[in-house]
Amino acid sequence: MPEHDDSVRLRDMLDHAREAVALAVSKSRADLDANRLLELSLLHLITIVGEAASRIPRDVQSQHDQVPWDQIVGMRNRIVHGYASINLDILWQTVVEDLPPLISDLEKIVPPEKSE
Repeated sequence: MPEHDDSVRLRDMLDHAREAVALAVSKSRADLDANRLLELSLLHLITIVGEAASRIPRDVQSQHDQVPWDQIVGMRNRIVHGYASINLDILWQTVVEDLPPLISDLEKIVPPEKSE
C-alpha cells in the first residue's frame, strides 16, 4: 500500500476525531440522550476513525504504538455490528476522554497538510 494512502487514512482519523470532539465541546452527557442527531453524528465520526485505523498496515501501526489501534478498531466494530445495543455512556466517554489524547498522538504523526 502506498505511503500516501497511509497518510490520508491517518489524516482521516485526525480530522474525524477532531470533528467529534468539536461537536461535544459545548454539550453534556444529557444532551446525548436528548439529541438523536448528535448521537448519530458521533457514532458516524467514530466509525470513520475506526475504519481508517483498520486500514493502516500493522507495520505502520507498530511504528506508533502509543496509538491504541486495537481499541479504536474494536469500537468501530461494536458500533457497526452491535448497533442495536450501543452504550451511550461509553460513546460519550470515548468522545470526551479518549479522543483528545488520540488527537494529540495523531498530531505528532500525521504529516502537515500542504497548502495550495
